[in-house]
Amino acid sequence: MIAIDGPSGSGKSTMAKLVAGELGYAYLDTGALYRATALGLVRLGLHEDASDEEIAAALEKTAVAFADGRVLLNGSDVSGEIRLPESGHYASVFSARPPVRRYLLGIQREAARDADLVAEGRDMTTVVFPGAYRKIYLDASVDERTRRRTEELLAKGFSLNAEKIRREIIERDERDSGRKIAPLRRAEDAAYINSTGLSKEEVLLLILNVVRSGE
Repeated sequence: MIAIDGPSGSGKSTMAKLVAGELGYAYLDTGALYRATALGLVRLGLHEDASDEEIAAALEKTAVAFADGRVLLNGSDVSGEIRLPESGHYASVFSARPPVRRYLLGIQREAARDADLVAEGRDMTTVVFPGAYRKIYLDASVDERTRRRTEELLAKGFSLNAEKIRREIIERDERDSGRKIAPLRRAEDAAYINSTGLSKEEVLLLILNVVRSGE
């Protein structure tokens, strides 16, 4: 088990996929789980101020799963929809709620029972997989993350305001690190890697060096 944490846009998903491919491990996109769960809650009419009881009741009608690289919500493929900016916003909002975290904790840990995994998220190294073989905290500057997110969405055909994306990243950082339950933080035994200004190949090499250290 290799666990990678870090803020939004730091490159966790990209690196986790590359590391998994390099090592022959499975890749667990926990961010997609949270996005799909949040999408399910929104579709059921829940708002950000919904009570924990309302969220828990809605989650009983929500089924999230991975299948052949796709993210399924109640059996429907939502892989594209969950990558929209508003899905990221609601994922960050609802991920701070206890019923959502309880709901997904078991799903995430179950995925690791029978497979070698590379898992990335906000609390992989601190809460979900505290006993991971290798822990990494992947970071990048706000400017770098804004640039990456803008380029990613422009490539998908969206018309965007870079300054708005920057504000959303800062707001999400504050929510993720300031929430009471499983806040984003660097585990004491996690290797710190700052990807600002580095190529994918350079970051991958740094992560693989960490993973293979001591072998």
